[in-house]
Amino acid sequence: MNIAVLSGKGGTGKTFISVNLSEVAGNSTYIDCDVEEPNGHLFFKPTNITRNSIYVNIPEVDNNICTGCKKCVGFCKFNALAYTNKVLVFEDVCHSCGGCSIICPANAITEKKKEIGIVEKGISNNVSVISGIMNIGEVSGVPIIKESLKYIDNNNYNIIDCPPGSSCIVMDSIKDADYCILVAEPTIFGSHNLNMVYDLVKLFNKPHGVVLNKYTDKNNPIEEFCNEKNINILEKIYFDKSIGNLNSNGEIVSRVNDKYKELFSSLLEKVTKEVWHAEITNP
Repeated sequence: MNIAVLSGKGGTGKTFISVNLSEVAGNSTYIDCDVEEPNGHLFFKPTNITRNSIYVNIPEVDNNICTGCKKCVGFCKFNALAYTNKVLVFEDVCHSCGGCSIICPANAITEKKKEIGIVEKGISNNVSVISGIMNIGEVSGVPIIKESLKYIDNNNYNIIDCPPGSSCIVMDSIKDADYCILVAEPTIFGSHNLNMVYDLVKLFNKPHGVVLNKYTDKNNPIEEFCNEKNINILEKIYFDKSIGNLNSNGEIVSRVNDKYKELFSSLLEKVTKEVWHAEITNP
């Protein structure tokens, strides 16, 4: 079962939820797709780590063959190519579409490999910990996410810690998800960001529910939003300074606190039932 955990912005508790769900699931795979700033490994502290480099293809121009027609420059919508007295390639903004090499009438453009990041695999108790890590300055982490998702184990729970927001890399992260957990915090800003990811999971027609993190009994715009949209609220995690202290020390809350172990076990059970219900009603 593939459970994606996402939020409209960073700092809402997405990784907190993902890490603890993986922990209580027992034999499971935690996949950190937040490739710009992966931090789940800081809690799991995995051992037996292996690393795979991830590459993309970028253009390489033979200016001895180039005729200076500039068709490649006109084709590239990302301005990764320019022409002065020769073709210049700006690797940092190239999206590796390969179009320039195809359109070149002189066959002056070939491709070379460029490393954009790595995927790490380790183990922490019974959890396989997969972390996609993108090199600083790269334009897209999609190839790293695709490689990370190859570690999905169809016989166990897979918890996918998505990047924040609702951009292309988030879409790639949730495309194989059986269920999406939307994490939000109780502010007006949080309500705006929840709306973004809510629109995304509706677009992908994914079963979904909301976890209200840092919950208080005060006026809660997120709860009002969920009630207005008839969105299932899976869990309310009250604001608790002890959680902050444990997180700051790199502890997994459900490993050291029975109350939260029970809470996250209950959350996992609710999501599992939601997936079964969705499979029965939408076979």
